[in-house]
Amino acid sequence: MTQKYLNDLTYSIIGAAIRVHKELGPGLLESIYEKCLTHILKEQGFSVISQKKVPLIFCGLYLDCDLRFDLLVNNSVIVEIKAVECLQPIHCAQLLTYLRLLEKPKGVLINFNCTNLYKEGQKTIVTDLYAKLPKGY
Repeated sequence: MTQKYLNDLTYSIIGAAIRVHKELGPGLLESIYEKCLTHILKEQGFSVISQKKVPLIFCGLYLDCDLRFDLLVNNSVIVEIKAVECLQPIHCAQLLTYLRLLEKPKGVLINFNCTNLYKEGQKTIVTDLYAKLPKGY
């Protein structure tokens, strides 16, 4: 895995999200956008896991809690989907927590409740794991 691979994958994910947003527009539930985005990504040949539990270990104890990420694409990039008025710092914190717990290098936060998804509806987040990867250019 390289930074270039993750950047190209992220570009494809955001492109698929834009396609969904152009077709449906804002105002729907997150679950609808999630199903449509999953469909488009699988159609493009990507491996997509949705709504899988995130393992949580606290003080050596495995906690069976209902913490779930929205999408994991090609076992590399976590996609967190929102349909909110505007993205808040807590949304970024949530994605960072998923990235840390699942030991993934990159995530994308997508808010479908906006007028222009490319300009205002997405944010990419990387972890220290990303910085340690070879560039691959």
